[in-house]
Amino acid sequence: MLDSILDKRRYLGELLSEAIAVFIIIAFGNSVAAMYTLYAPSPYQTAYWGVCMAWGLGVTIAIYVTGSVSGTHANPAVTLALAFYRGFSWKKVIPYCIAQLIGAFLGAVLVYSLYVPVIDHFNEIHHLERATGGAAGVFFTQPGLAITTLHAFYDEIVLTAFLIFGIFAVTDQYNEMAPGANSGALIIGLIVAAIGASMGYLEAWAINPARDLGPRIFCFFMGWGHSAFPGNQGYWWVPIVAPLIGGVVGGGLYKFLVQAFFIRKEESL
Repeated sequence: MLDSILDKRRYLGELLSEAIAVFIIIAFGNSVAAMYTLYAPSPYQTAYWGVCMAWGLGVTIAIYVTGSVSGTHANPAVTLALAFYRGFSWKKVIPYCIAQLIGAFLGAVLVYSLYVPVIDHFNEIHHLERATGGAAGVFFTQPGLAITTLHAFYDEIVLTAFLIFGIFAVTDQYNEMAPGANSGALIIGLIVAAIGASMGYLEAWAINPARDLGPRIFCFFMGWGHSAFPGNQGYWWVPIVAPLIGGVVGGGLYKFLVQAFFIRKEESL
């Protein structure tokens, strides 16, 4: 009986931890997007690396805060990849994803509460409306210059594959080159930042279904309407489906192209 109670408490803690982790990421990430989008001159317009670092450090902080409780998946693509390749319980996949989505939604609520006067001012002076996408870039992603929905789908698969490939390398217990002394969180944050710095302009590098969907749902009810769903070019489904595929692809590539060729110490004796 006591064990059952402890197990339920531990599981509840894991779900709460996942929600907190994504809440932290969105709080920092959407806020830096607001700084980038809403101000003129933007403090980041000629220093885009700062945007990437803010997102990356948001991930790093989330890992340091919650890693000891849930392992900080903080991304349905990570959760799915771990279930495929690292033995994570399939029974926990959907509850983890729901917790992550809730955290993203609440993170958007916080950012909105902070920036709503600036959002309204931005839309007013630029003669924009929420329903037509005014200031939507603060919260959710859309195709960039010359990018179609189908091309964005391909992009997000590739970008998320890079992310999971890197995470698997950093967290592999048999990878002797992986960072130690709890520095893995910083490296994972830098992986996120590097993806954004090199490929982020394609479609704002969602690489996380919860990161895009949670704020998008919030915005739908806060006046952004059709600009959130179905979004520009009917884009809403791309940052959900493509990262899930990319996570499985990236995890598989690491497992079969890298991990399969490790020589473990016990095998070399």
